[in-house]
Amino acid sequence: MLRRLLSPHEIATLLLLLHAPVAAFAKPELPSLYEAGLVETVATDAGESHIRLTPEGNAILRGLGIK
Repeated sequence: MLRRLLSPHEIATLLLLLHAPVAAFAKPELPSLYEAGLVETVATDAGESHIRLTPEGNAILRGLGIK
């Protein structure tokens, strides 16, 4: 369970990830989203790392009425 409010930048990052996993990139919001269990890194068949929402991240967006 999330025990703090998300910043507007963290919510924007979740929205970005809602539509598709993206290649790993340096965003200052990612460490806190990882720590909260809202995003995860996955490897593609080509060996690239992508970041995607976890079920908890999807639940946050559903709670906001976005999904």
